[in-house]
Amino acid sequence: MPQVMKNGMIFSIEEFAIHDGPGIRTTIFLKGCPLRCTWCHNPEGISPKPQKMKKKNGQIVTSGYEISPEELASQILRNKDIYAMNQGGVTFTGGEPLLQSDFLIAVLDLIAPTVHTAIETSGYASTDIFKRVTQKVDLVMMDVKHTDPVVHKKYTGVENDLILENLDYLCSSTTKFIIRIPLIPGVNDSEENMLNIAELIQNAKSMIRVELLPYNQVAGAKYPMIGQTFTPLFDPTRKPEIHHTVFEKLNIKTVVL
Repeated sequence: MPQVMKNGMIFSIEEFAIHDGPGIRTTIFLKGCPLRCTWCHNPEGISPKPQKMKKKNGQIVTSGYEISPEELASQILRNKDIYAMNQGGVTFTGGEPLLQSDFLIAVLDLIAPTVHTAIETSGYASTDIFKRVTQKVDLVMMDVKHTDPVVHKKYTGVENDLILENLDYLCSSTTKFIIRIPLIPGVNDSEENMLNIAELIQNAKSMIRVELLPYNQVAGAKYPMIGQTFTPLFDPTRKPEIHHTVFEKLNIKTVVL
């Protein structure tokens, strides 16, 4: 009997996105995340299960729905001509897409090589899963938050050993990738942390660039919608420091978004 593909849980599909990889893209938000970053701006993506959201106008909607790999692949492939004309494609993000690796791989197998594929990930997954997925995509956008395991656990809920191990693998691989650093004021925006990250990636074979993402002060807006309170462990009104020259001194292309 043919193997039945595992369904996935997603909470949003955004078409015509321009900030999630090259060209015009469709961004797929997969539900569920093992991290608990205190600055998370998509709290509805943390739980792996559907949940109610109350919009500002009082309307109650469900965030999260089940979808088969075949159905999602069909939706993606409908726009394949648009992607081709604009050097675009599809980007899988979350949540943490590696948390649904079987579903993700099934979708990737159905759309490759017709569509350019990218994944945005925290890198927090077993090395086996990380390798299996990243070997199937054209581009990896990997968040790197902090090199200190104690600080990392305080602000994200997990230590960073798996992340750094997967980062090391990515730096030695032939997969093209971008490093994204969310700059959180007083948490990871120090020159020392930027230098530590730069030293980890300076000899990477296939890195395109580093992207620095200053903290967005409206990040906490969605928490009341899912009945939660935004409780950051930092001052969200402060602007983060931006030490882009740390990377440029090592000839690492860097952009501030």
